[in-house]
Amino acid sequence: MDAGFETRLRAEDVSFEAADARLLRAVDDHRSLNAAADALGRSFSRSHRRIKALEEVFGPLVERQRGGIDGGGSELTDNAHELLARFERLRTAYAGTAETEKTVVLGTITERSSELAVVKTSVGSVRALASTPTDRVQVVLRADAITLHTPDAVPSVDGMSARNRLSGTISHIDYGESIARVACDVGLDTPIIALVTRETIEELGFQPDDPVVASFKATATRAIPTESDR
Repeated sequence: MDAGFETRLRAEDVSFEAADARLLRAVDDHRSLNAAADALGRSFSRSHRRIKALEEVFGPLVERQRGGIDGGGSELTDNAHELLARFERLRTAYAGTAETEKTVVLGTITERSSELAVVKTSVGSVRALASTPTDRVQVVLRADAITLHTPDAVPSVDGMSARNRLSGTISHIDYGESIARVACDVGLDTPIIALVTRETIEELGFQPDDPVVASFKATATRAIPTESDR
């Protein structure tokens, strides 16, 4: 993902992500889905299935010329170019704000396993990347790495890689042109901040005081020494 930001556009249950943008751009460059898949080191059949899945919710993306399904010529539709432009605007918006949007939670490491550690905090245990030898740490949560769910629609742990979860309520929502800054009260002294697309906010119907579950991957969460231990 570009600059480490988890940029994605959602429609129904499908997310358009950086890998999808690379595939469309490769099709545009090579004028062939088959050649685009080869250039990216992907199989043609898998790339074709992914395009079809995206088209079911985002509309026509690739116009296939005669023999296209067997590797013939292909070109992007106007709709695909618009989707790529939306994705780039969103990526730029994330890059411009996510660097400064972080929540810091103090805690103590109770378990270690290779690069990962379990950190006991005031709001429960959190799994995070930890390279520090000290046990007293501060866990840093990036706003762009937090995904928000309604309590009745949280994916099962087996079905998601974002293993950390914090339950709370929405404190307030600040709307930008493409992205909303959502503050969530999960029992800390200050709210945690999540960056969410306006489309997602509207889709989920989030309002202040609504219950919410914030989830985030252990691999996107870092445990670093506290200021006094540096």
